[in-house]
Amino acid sequence: MTIQTVAVLGASGNPQRYSYLAVKLLLEKGHRVFPVNPALEEIEGLAVAKSLDDLVESVDTLTIYVAASRLPGMAAEIIQLRPGRVIFNPGTESPELQSALDRAGIPWIDACTLVLLGSGQF
Repeated sequence: MTIQTVAVLGASGNPQRYSYLAVKLLLEKGHRVFPVNPALEEIEGLAVAKSLDDLVESVDTLTIYVAASRLPGMAAEIIQLRPGRVIFNPGTESPELQSALDRAGIPWIDACTLVLLGSGQF
């Protein structure tokens, strides 16, 4: 397994949320995790970035847990980040953002981060 730097956009501090479980499982699998949520200070002992613009390291994977309706407004920030790939978790699919990623040459997939991690496909 290759260790990746992963930004979790829309990370939650609520253990019942998939975005929290993704942070936890990514950590358990040894990845470097950067949760992003403007409303939180820390998750699982990690400092939470207020926005993608606050990340200074290159990101291998950006996994999205933000409502699809909010994503077109975040396209410029996501493209500026230049992640190695973007994962649209179920319910976050955004044709507008996906087209913008295509134009920017940033690969993306519609998938569940938890399933990818659990099945060794991450």
